[in-house]
Amino acid sequence: MAWNEPGGGNNKPKDPWGGGDQGPPDLDEALKKLQAKMGGLFGGGSSSGSGGASGFSGAALGVLLVVALVIWAALGFYQVDQQERGVVLRFGKYLDTVQPGLHWNPPLVDEVTLLNITKVRSSSFREIMLTQDENIVEVKLSVQYVIDNPVDFILKVRDPERSLQHAAQSALRHVVGGATMDMVLTEGRAQIAVDVQQRLQEYINLYQTGILVSKVTIDESKPPTQVQAAFDDVIKAREDEERLQNEAQAYANGIVPEARGSAQRQIEEASAYKEEVIANAEGEAQRFSRLLEEYKKAPEVTRERLYLDAVQTVLSQTNKVMVDVEGGNNVMYLPLDKLAEQSQRSASSAGQIKVDSSNIRELTNAVTEQLRRDAAASDSRRGGR
Repeated sequence: MAWNEPGGGNNKPKDPWGGGDQGPPDLDEALKKLQAKMGGLFGGGSSSGSGGASGFSGAALGVLLVVALVIWAALGFYQVDQQERGVVLRFGKYLDTVQPGLHWNPPLVDEVTLLNITKVRSSSFREIMLTQDENIVEVKLSVQYVIDNPVDFILKVRDPERSLQHAAQSALRHVVGGATMDMVLTEGRAQIAVDVQQRLQEYINLYQTGILVSKVTIDESKPPTQVQAAFDDVIKAREDEERLQNEAQAYANGIVPEARGSAQRQIEEASAYKEEVIANAEGEAQRFSRLLEEYKKAPEVTRERLYLDAVQTVLSQTNKVMVDVEGGNNVMYLPLDKLAEQSQRSASSAGQIKVDSSNIRELTNAVTEQLRRDAAASDSRRGGR
């Protein structure tokens, strides 16, 4: 018989779970049983009602507190790199500066700020200002810096990098205001950068920013755009002037040593000529004294010898040969220089050897002999008549 068939003398259906006259399960009662079991697990006993719920709430709260404490402690660990330093603040007050390594500080109590003290930071800006000679220049400046004191960098100044930029602008205006336009635009840029770096470091040390300036560079310095064309003309004229001066200096460097050398050479030649003249004069004086002694011994011979030496000296300096023709009073001369030149040209065209002193002597003898023959023939003709 089916479970829901009527039977047993009553009209109620039978419960398949054997519950008899039971109704549907009560949810409140099932929840209370579950709470009782959970309370027993955490040591709250098997009591039911409000006592069981209170035991469960206390145990769960303890577990939650332990878990929260573990998480809070774990959040306090942090790592500081080799390039970093950590500034610890406890309730907003400076406590310590931590070095590289693994550290722990209580979270929500201590605040740790990590800073890289080896990283080179940079800041650049462009300013238009007046120079000492009341000219307007535009300068672009770059500043490279590192954090030297992390505590001062974080605590002493609200915005250290902005303070650095303002201090750099002030230092640049002070230095440029004391220099001329030519110094700012040309050869004085390096010195201006050094002066700006020194003055800037003094400013930021006074402000206690904790910054160390490593380098200041003048990236660009030029006149304003409105006067750039006129300034370019001035620069070109100055360059031309400098070029001409260099060329003149180079010419002077080449001429002056040459002139000095020539003057020194003339001085040396004059000194040598002086010594030569003095030596010749002394030699002539000594020779004259000796000739005087010989002349006193033999006047005629000495006089003739002196005459011959004088004639030889005079005739040795001329290219003409005097020929005394026998039988007449005419003294003929031969233009040996012209004859030598003519003979040299003929020899060069014919491929022969040039005329030398021996050839000239032979030529002279031949001409003399021919003249003597002609003179003898002329005398014989006059005698026959």
